Amino acid sequence: MMFAKTFGCVRFIYNKMLSDRIDYYKETGQKLNNTPAQYKEEFPWLKEVDSLALANAQMNLNKAYSHFWNDSQHFGKPRFKSKKNRRASYSTNNQKGSVRIEGHKVKLPKVGWVKLCQHRPLPENSIIKTVTISKTPSGKYYISMLVEYENQILPVIPKTFLGLDFAMHGLYVASDEDEAKYPDFLRKAEKRLAKAQRKLIPKAERKS
Repeated sequence: MMFAKTFGCVRFIYNKMLSDRIDYYKETGQKLNNTPAQYKEEFPWLKEVDSLALANAQMNLNKAYSHFWNDSQHFGKPRFKSKKNRRASYSTNNQKGSVRIEGHKVKLPKVGWVKLCQHRPLPENSIIKTVTISKTPSGKYYISMLVEYENQILPVIPKTFLGLDFAMHGLYVASDEDEAKYPDFLRKAEKRLAKAQRKLIPKAERKS
């Protein structure tokens, strides 16, 4: 129920903010910088869901507008989200452990602990940054996580060195005395063509 409520609130706030921005631009010719917080007094049920999910809906709308204003040839105007779309999703952020995994459960803001079938373990010492909860048309729920961790790459110390020198006749000459050779596809094809033509000459003469 909380997932369904959050999906609905995210879609509502996106469409409401988009509608108000369109109306404001028609009236003034200027951009409207509205936020989800401005609508919570008029629509108090928005307070029941994760506020960061609503904030991310605002970020998505801002990004859509930014793409449109900066590159209208490749990006169209932001569109309203349809209620008929059977695939729903929302994103939230981890703040001081508000999103964490323990055993076979994951904790989500405003939702609490949810059973989790983990596809693969998170990298060691990783920090969960953002998560996206989505519902497929078949009714299954998925969560994808963006994590931050230090990727320890061991330095590679070369033991041997190879010198290459450019050569017109063979592309390069190597310091280990290996010489590269062009494949000469065209020259080989020309030789095969000339050989085939020589075979055809006697046949043409007999016919004539």
